[in-house]
Amino acid sequence: MTTQNRGSIAKVVSASLIGTTIEWYDFFLYTSAAALVFGKLFFPTNDPLTGTLLAFLTYAVGFLARPIGGLVFGHFGDRVGRKKLLVLSLLLMGGATCAMGILPTYATVGVLAPILLTLLRLVQGFALGGEWGGAVLIVSEHGDDKRRGFWASWPQCGAPGGNLLATAVLAILAATQSDEAFLSWGWRIPFLLSGVLVVIGLWIRLAVSESPVFLAAQKNDTTTHAPVVEVFRKSWRAVLITIGSRMAENVSYYVITAFILVYVTTGLSLPKSAGLNAVLIGSAVHFVTIPLWGKLSDRIGRRPVYLFGAIGMAVWSFVFFAMLDTKNSGVIILAATIGLVLHGAMYGPQAAFFSEQFPTRVRYTGLSVGGQLSSIAAGAVAPLIAVALFKEFGSTVPVSLYVVSMCALTVIALLAARETKGESLHSEVLTERGHVSA
Repeated sequence: MTTQNRGSIAKVVSASLIGTTIEWYDFFLYTSAAALVFGKLFFPTNDPLTGTLLAFLTYAVGFLARPIGGLVFGHFGDRVGRKKLLVLSLLLMGGATCAMGILPTYATVGVLAPILLTLLRLVQGFALGGEWGGAVLIVSEHGDDKRRGFWASWPQCGAPGGNLLATAVLAILAATQSDEAFLSWGWRIPFLLSGVLVVIGLWIRLAVSESPVFLAAQKNDTTTHAPVVEVFRKSWRAVLITIGSRMAENVSYYVITAFILVYVTTGLSLPKSAGLNAVLIGSAVHFVTIPLWGKLSDRIGRRPVYLFGAIGMAVWSFVFFAMLDTKNSGVIILAATIGLVLHGAMYGPQAAFFSEQFPTRVRYTGLSVGGQLSSIAAGAVAPLIAVALFKEFGSTVPVSLYVVSMCALTVIALLAARETKGESLHSEVLTERGHVSA
């Protein structure tokens, strides 16, 4: 790769990473707020766990909108380009998050408060459903075949980056405010901060050039079918592999980063800072290690790295809660950090691996629809199921068994997939067996 090309890909990676970090900041901010304050402010009940469950229901609603967002953004992304849709997704996500910061609570307007919160959550989910596919594609399609795993893993860092940013803001507020002040008005500050971040993200994202792979494919595209029709006619196997491969990754991530906040406060009677600090430090390490896993996938293949993460997470799901039960802050931090490092082994090679499953003319649609359908079955319900299992059995063992079952599904999907390391994205035909030809 020439110096000029390295400079170009670095610019694209930076723009994609910053924009994705902002979008995930918005999304994870809601997750943390649902665990810490939304149950009390928007769903007041006599049972704290019930209020938290109701708050996580609105959290899950955001996932229901993600496949719709993936379908709409994917369709137009495959028709008019990746860049325009990425700008739109950032505007939608930022606008919805800012609006949450000025919402009246249940005490002020009654049932209208959770209704408005749910509607804004739907907008968030719709925007994020289109963001993820476009962000990883525009990097994958700018990079070279031999280092795609490394370059495409950087937008994936937006997830821990956004979580890191959201958790850091909440941790600072928790440390500098009383619980009463945070519950009264302090929680609104990070939501309103999103407006400033969106302006910065737009300025950077508008400077990125369109994907050269997309531009080349657009000149030769003669298909008359909608991208989604092409995906399910010719790439259905890739869609199923994408869904299955994300199950362990999605579920384990939200158990580690969202359910931990519920468990340490409600189950272990520890201050919320114990969970927030663990997620904060774990996310920082997660951010650093994701590109390393992506780079390793360029050397030994996508599947071996991904399989290591899925199998490792199955084992760690039991160790994780045993370490939390010590109530030792250092051990809790270590538990979350190791869990997120194992998650990174799945998340790092994921962007390149999924991109390589689909031909260019339907890549945005296939990647988004497959990825977001799995989000409904996995990430949307993970905190809900984890809280419900803990409430029902009073133990974390059922939660660990839940994670293990999802890891088993991912292992099956990976074993059914082909190795894609080093494949060209300048491909227009995907055969029924899933092999790409130029």
